[in-house]
Amino acid sequence: MTSEAAVSTPPAISSTPAQRDYYWLRSFVAGGVAGCCAKTTIAPLDRVKILLQAQNPHYKHLGVFSTLRAVPKKEGFLGLYKGNGAMMVRIFPYGAIQFMAFDNYKKLLSKQIGISGHIHRLMAGSMAGMTAVICTYPLDVIRARLAFQVKGEHRYTGIANAFHTIYLKEGGVSGFYRGLTPTLIGMAPYAGFSFFTYGTLKSLGLKHFPDLLGRPSSDNPEVLILKTHVNLLCGGVAGAIAQTISYPLDVARRRMQLGAVLPDSEKCTSLSKTLKYVYTEYGVKKGLYRGLSLNYIRCVPSQAVAFTTYEFMKQVLHLN
Repeated sequence: MTSEAAVSTPPAISSTPAQRDYYWLRSFVAGGVAGCCAKTTIAPLDRVKILLQAQNPHYKHLGVFSTLRAVPKKEGFLGLYKGNGAMMVRIFPYGAIQFMAFDNYKKLLSKQIGISGHIHRLMAGSMAGMTAVICTYPLDVIRARLAFQVKGEHRYTGIANAFHTIYLKEGGVSGFYRGLTPTLIGMAPYAGFSFFTYGTLKSLGLKHFPDLLGRPSSDNPEVLILKTHVNLLCGGVAGAIAQTISYPLDVARRRMQLGAVLPDSEKCTSLSKTLKYVYTEYGVKKGLYRGLSLNYIRCVPSQAVAFTTYEFMKQVLHLN
């Protein structure tokens, strides 16, 4: 029986262009579904994170759990899901591109360039994360703007209005790419270490404890995959490690994305200026790492669900 960690290419019969395209399409769908499931699971925590990171005046004096209680009281239960529509529009192509790109970058690095072992997971993960960010970044900006709004103080009425307003008032297309640099810089270690940690844990687990941690894939009994609860654990650990490394860059990214929405936006025009301003004004704990406890709570189930759903969709769509 073959470990799935060693099987990352389409079956040998997929030799015609049409068959290869079909495989890419299935991989794209599997990644998109995985991303949507993961983000829906932690949507309320995501909104609270944005409110805390950007020091929203209505909630900046509160902590993570008190904000989770305060948002429904002020804005209703659906207030916890504000901006989630934009997130779903963004996250399907984001997850689809990221997972599909990871598989293809990994094959490229291994077969074409000759980079193998654990390092190719780190490199492929970083490249896949940055590719997905570049392709979907404007939607991330829109989602952040909508999530930052508080009931009664709406600057945007919806996704289309946000696109129109930003384009007209914030420099056209460039307005949708505020904070792209810290996002890419932050995504490289985040996606890289996320895929690296998950892939390494999966590979080692199936290699050394196949009977305890693994089971045959439902679509290909010759392929050994992780049991569901082990998959969830590996994904959660991967998310926690990746978030710890990249969190300050995530804070800077959010503040730059929010742009004119913030009263101190003129001090957050570049990555270095934003990091310096946040550190000087709020310090490390209450500035650069504000909301980190929430991020641990949200990133662990998010990554756990993402990797587990992707593995499940690979079986459903016969990608093993």
